[in-house]
Amino acid sequence: MSFFIRKKNESLKRKANGHIKGRTTESVSRKSSSSKKSKIKDDESIASSDEEFAEENQRGKQEDEYESGEDQETAQEKRLRLAKKYLAEIEEEERDREEFEEGAVSRRLQEEYLEEKGKLRKIVASTYTGHEEFLELRCKDHRDSISCLCISSNGKYLFSGSKDGSIVKWCLSSKTKLRTIGGKRKSKEGIKCVLCIAICSDGKLLVAGDSGSKDIRVFDAEDLKPLKNLQGHRGAVTGLVFRRDTHTLYSSSEDRSVKVWNLDDMVYVESLFGHQNPITSIDALSRERAITSGGYDGTIRIWKIVEESQLIFNGPGSSIDIVKLINEENFLSGGDDGQLCVWGSQKKKPLCSIPLAHGQDQMNGQPMWISSIATLLNTDLVASGSRNGIVRLWKCGESFRSLTPLFDIKIPGFINAMAFTPDGKNLILGVGQEHRMGRWWKLPEVKNRVVIVPLIQTRLNA
Repeated sequence: MSFFIRKKNESLKRKANGHIKGRTTESVSRKSSSSKKSKIKDDESIASSDEEFAEENQRGKQEDEYESGEDQETAQEKRLRLAKKYLAEIEEEERDREEFEEGAVSRRLQEEYLEEKGKLRKIVASTYTGHEEFLELRCKDHRDSISCLCISSNGKYLFSGSKDGSIVKWCLSSKTKLRTIGGKRKSKEGIKCVLCIAICSDGKLLVAGDSGSKDIRVFDAEDLKPLKNLQGHRGAVTGLVFRRDTHTLYSSSEDRSVKVWNLDDMVYVESLFGHQNPITSIDALSRERAITSGGYDGTIRIWKIVEESQLIFNGPGSSIDIVKLINEENFLSGGDDGQLCVWGSQKKKPLCSIPLAHGQDQMNGQPMWISSIATLLNTDLVASGSRNGIVRLWKCGESFRSLTPLFDIKIPGFINAMAFTPDGKNLILGVGQEHRMGRWWKLPEVKNRVVIVPLIQTRLNA
């Protein structure tokens, strides 16, 4: 019995202990679980704070990297911006250049059109204010008076002819003599007297009028090698001119005729008649026309070769010794009566006339002959020279209805020939002791020479 009681007591004790233990375990477990939960919460809070710290660090690193990247990108962007700006400037310059070139082409075409129509006019005379010290070109080959001269279209070479039959080629850049033919000491070419000379636009052919043989001598302009003698005139050849940009040659003579030549084939084409006295000068530009002065017949004639007709202009004085085209529609003339006249092809009378343009001879009161004239093509600047050694530059007024003197150039001797260089910077003169067409006077103290007069020109207003 005791056994069961003991067992029962033991079981009761065990139950009691187990109950107590169970409660204790439960509470402990609850405590432990709560402590675990708090620990987990603490761990979670610690972990979250670590994560936040890591995220902040990561964010800071990213911001630093972004800021450093932004700085680096800004430098690159600056270089890129400068490069783009430079390219834009280049493109703008190219566009401006293209526009300028297009504008230049348009202006060139417009000028060519106006020039062809005879309406091109550049206002430049007012920019010329004087001249610098001139340079004399002298050589022993020109023993007699300089009678004529011409300048190549590129302005590099000058050719001068003399009454002794000599022809000299000069270099205008170095101001030196290059070649010589003819002359009394070198009579192999047989040229007696050179009254006129001309060079074609491409600079390949040079022609000279020989008053002795009445022939037209054709030379290679490069080395002055004789190429051909053109025969046909029955009097001394007084004038020669090439039609611009062609090898078509017009010649005038004391036989009162104008002849047309084709120098591509070195052949005669036709003759034109109308003047009543020996022709004294001839000129031409781009049109198939020639203009001549008839000396004592008192007329100027424009020969329309294609139309086979002519325009006749009656001068106000006695003899018209020289005529020169200003453009395709206007021209300048001078003569022994001292009158300087500007004409238009649409009117039979001069547009303006300056009597006694170079004054009177103090010895006999006679007008000073106008022995030579020059025009700067398609501008309002012209020049005239006389036997008193005065070269006078003139400005043509509006519509060529007036002439205003600009300034004088004093050079002793007969001004037998003159021409502007193509750029208008120089006026070149042929000076001699005698008049080109005769020996009415002689100035023994004068040296036969070519004179280069540099002109002073102010800049044109933009």
